Amino acid sequence: MSKEQLKAFLQKVQGDTSLQDRLKAAKSQDDVVSIAKEHGHDFGTEHISQLSEEELEGVAGGTILIPGHFNGKWL
Repeated sequence: MSKEQLKAFLQKVQGDTSLQDRLKAAKSQDDVVSIAKEHGHDFGTEHISQLSEEELEGVAGGTILIPGHFNGKWL
């Protein structure tokens, strides 16, 4: 369920530039989780690391930035 929450959050981010800006400013995956909770999505940092590159690209067109994912590079 939580992985689905993460995917739903990433889809929401696609159409919300202010939310994208907040994620770009995030310093950690914990920050990402906190931002998501503010928007009604409940998942943990462990779910972020479970996403494959293909899932991120499929859900968000490859434009979502998540700190610490894939060797600390922004995606």
